[in-house]
Amino acid sequence: MNAVIVSLTISPDEYRRWYEGSAQHVHATTVDGRSVQFPAPILRRFVTREGIRGRFRIHFDGQNRFQAIEKID
Repeated sequence: MNAVIVSLTISPDEYRRWYEGSAQHVHATTVDGRSVQFPAPILRRFVTREGIRGRFRIHFDGQNRFQAIEKID
């Protein structure tokens, strides 16, 4: 399984657009400079009143399909 680490700061309003379906994927840059895209709903459990903030490790399988996500700080 492959994994990437991303630092995210997403406002509540910005995440609401994803949640309501106007955007379905998050585009981010990994800590090592690679571009990554993943489904917005995987972040749902990390949403607070301040939005989403922190570093996350996202695991993908051999075909680059999402497998798991964990908040690492």
